[in-house]
Amino acid sequence: MTTDTGSIVQRRARIRRVRPEDAARMRALRLEMLADAPLAFLETLADAAARPHSEFAARVAYTSAGPHNAQFVADPSGRLVGHAGGTTAPNEPGLTVIYAVYVTPAWRGSGLLGQLIDGVAAWSRDCGRPELLLEVVVGNDRAYRAYQRLGFKDTGVRVPHPTIPALTELQMRRPA
Repeated sequence: MTTDTGSIVQRRARIRRVRPEDAARMRALRLEMLADAPLAFLETLADAAARPHSEFAARVAYTSAGPHNAQFVADPSGRLVGHAGGTTAPNEPGLTVIYAVYVTPAWRGSGLLGQLIDGVAAWSRDCGRPELLLEVVVGNDRAYRAYQRLGFKDTGVRVPHPTIPALTELQMRRPA
């Protein structure tokens, strides 16, 4: 959030791992994510909206515990305003892949992105994985610069977007 003088004001929200009872709020946030940034995620808004609540509930329950997959949310006062997930990398045991990072527009520039990444990083370290990796669509300069500010470095690796053949993603890494 910026003030009328243009300076950035840090806002804090409680960052925590999702809990099974978050399923309805996670579904609402997921639909917002897909509507706001349709190229950034691996499903369409229509597909997500068509999935039954039970599927959202099962996914939230699965990522609410354990060392292999986790979702972290920003919960300032009941409405979830941010998300970042982490998962193990099949071929690199010391690596956590960050996925589905999102901050609702009203909270962008507030420092919330860093708080979410810190949540995933702490979980990654606790699980014995000292490095983080994420992918950004080439041309998404705002996200690229934001991740650079958080210490991520462009590895030079470029990969095809998993669902949109015309797009390419770049990989960024940093210590957890």
